[in-house]
Amino acid sequence: MKNKILQLLLLFAFVTFTSCKNNDQSADFDSNSVQKEYAGKEIGSEFDAEIDKLVAQMTLEEKIGMLHGNSMFTSGGVKRLGIPELKMADGPLGVREEISRDNWAPAGLTNDFATYYPAAGALAATWNDEMAYTFGNSVGQELRARDKDMLLSPAINIVRTPLGGRTYEYMTEDPFLNKKMAVPMVVGLQDNDVMACVKHYAANNQETNRDFVDVQIDERTLREIYLPAFEASVKEGKAYSIMGAYNKFRGEYLCENDYMLNKILRDEWGFKGVVVSDWAAVHSTVKSLKSGLDIEMGTPKPFNEFFLADKLIAAAKNKEISEAEIDIHVKRILRTLFQIKAMGGKERVKGSLATEAHYQDTYKIAAEAVVLLKNENNALPLKLDGVKSVAVIGNNATKKNALGGFGAGVKTKREITPLDGLKNRLPKSIQINYAEGYLERYEEKNKGNLGNVTSTGPVTIDKLEPAKLQEAIEAAKKSDVAIIFAGSNRDYETEASDRRDLKLPFGQEELIQKVLAVNPRTIVVIVAGAPFDVDAVSKKTKALVWTWFNGSEGGNALADVLLGKINPSGKLPWTMPKKLMDSPAHATNSFPGDKAVKYEEGILVGYRWFDTKKVAPLYPFGYGLSYTTFAIENAKADKTEYALNETISVSVDVKNIGKVDGKEVIQLYTSKSDSKITRAAKELKGFKKVLVKSGDSNTVTIKVPVKELAYYDVAAKKWTVEPGKYTLKVGSSSRDIKKEIGITIK
Repeated sequence: MKNKILQLLLLFAFVTFTSCKNNDQSADFDSNSVQKEYAGKEIGSEFDAEIDKLVAQMTLEEKIGMLHGNSMFTSGGVKRLGIPELKMADGPLGVREEISRDNWAPAGLTNDFATYYPAAGALAATWNDEMAYTFGNSVGQELRARDKDMLLSPAINIVRTPLGGRTYEYMTEDPFLNKKMAVPMVVGLQDNDVMACVKHYAANNQETNRDFVDVQIDERTLREIYLPAFEASVKEGKAYSIMGAYNKFRGEYLCENDYMLNKILRDEWGFKGVVVSDWAAVHSTVKSLKSGLDIEMGTPKPFNEFFLADKLIAAAKNKEISEAEIDIHVKRILRTLFQIKAMGGKERVKGSLATEAHYQDTYKIAAEAVVLLKNENNALPLKLDGVKSVAVIGNNATKKNALGGFGAGVKTKREITPLDGLKNRLPKSIQINYAEGYLERYEEKNKGNLGNVTSTGPVTIDKLEPAKLQEAIEAAKKSDVAIIFAGSNRDYETEASDRRDLKLPFGQEELIQKVLAVNPRTIVVIVAGAPFDVDAVSKKTKALVWTWFNGSEGGNALADVLLGKINPSGKLPWTMPKKLMDSPAHATNSFPGDKAVKYEEGILVGYRWFDTKKVAPLYPFGYGLSYTTFAIENAKADKTEYALNETISVSVDVKNIGKVDGKEVIQLYTSKSDSKITRAAKELKGFKKVLVKSGDSNTVTIKVPVKELAYYDVAAKKWTVEPGKYTLKVGSSSRDIKKEIGITIK
């Protein structure tokens, strides 16, 4: 009898787990309708006396040894005093594999496999701050299991141009969405006794000439667009470290920029952590230290030749800088080491690595990130009645993206490709006919040079191989349904080079059109991290799906969306233009600049430009379809007038009038038509993702502090809320506004 009960309990647990994994929209989803607040833990002062004692015992050389790299990913410690090295790891997609101490070659270990997490663009597409916390917390556990102290992540620079090589690992074009996703990620990470290193501070929005380009931004634009996510990460997330960027800002390199590092970051925002340079981003010794830099990291020269190594020892001995100044930076590092329990004897989080629970974290994020762009005649989800064969076409059906490109990847034991996912999820009775279709090829001069810092990007061979094309056409002809996996990959979208244009590479557009011609039941899935020109494709296909470099479980999540086990709920985190020249940085001819780049579009970045200038996008910011239909009703504010210190509370009923459960993202934008200052047509100021079951209605409440309506008054050097009438716009994208509410700020 006992055995029978045990068997039943095990069966129940298995069924419950499988249901949550594959089919339950509400799995681990908090449908609380009010936005959450995330607050990090402040760096404390309780260890200051102990820190002072340690510093008093240190030699000048030992102090300076802590201020620069002593391996590729560690800065120095002082063994005799029990001060450990500060151990760092790259981390936009998960914890990077171990590399050699003195070069970029892999260390060749067998215990440094990790979970591959969806890229930050995918995370942003969930529009779900709970997923951001899950992401950070899960990666933080892996970081601790690898005995690291600092994750070089998140990267939260604004997506200024769709050509940006790092768009896939940045989040969005919107400062509000960026900060609302960045803060929970930072908090989740640091809950595991590690440091988030928020990067790249600041105005690092292009790879072209990134090592020296001088970025010119007016003060209001800087404050309203490019700094809010960093400010929130510091003030709300309590980030323990910040990475200084490569580029110059107003004539000064950012790792020696007193205005940015001292006056804004520390004096205004109260940052108490450490500033780490990007690798080889330091250009001076005394100036960089006095301007606010704490740790110099980099390559390829010997570590003692760094600006903050032997040169700093010489400068100190020559009285060019005081030892008291050096002590300030050493103490900052020690405070963070105590804060994360790397020192002080407190028990530290042990962490866990590449566990099934972490793979399920990636599944949850990936499933909410997939964006349904077009679904004519309910072509999706795929109806399998009478379907005996499916053509799976495209190199991207089997392409793996955990490693690749120039920059940090993850060595992982699990990466489910789209083809793997379909094999895992389709009934065994259905024949899968795979054809590669196109080849990923680059011009000979480009091979091995994908990381060239240039605006010309990787140069692709865009001519289809006739035999491969014919194979794809035959597969499509003989199959009941065809699915083309097109788009990009992490060799084409890569750190250290911006793309040449928005065209689909490798001849994919021709392939798609020819497959559509022979099989009208063709679904197109774009795998990419940044916008592409899919206008012609969108017009021809009945169903268009956007997915990302989407983590270890990405293929399973995608298959579950295509087959209807998951109702897609992703929303675009940036605007998809019809053509490149519609985008603000290109419309103003201010990308990429040469030695300097002036942000001529000012505050009108992304949808702010498209909506204000009345330029129609291909797909707008915040856009994404569902397999069900939502009605947004009874939108109202709790009052008609508000004082400066009050919070606006907007409630709206979200009704699911379709046949399947689903999640919708309610988006709240604000505008002021009679403003005395230049403003965007609308600005995102609140959002909430909510699960609504078929036939049900949920009330969503979005709270907006009146201070969120402020603009930066350059003359007064402060944030100012302009009194008067405002319009609150509630909808499901920046272009799909369902209800407008008028309010007055006194």
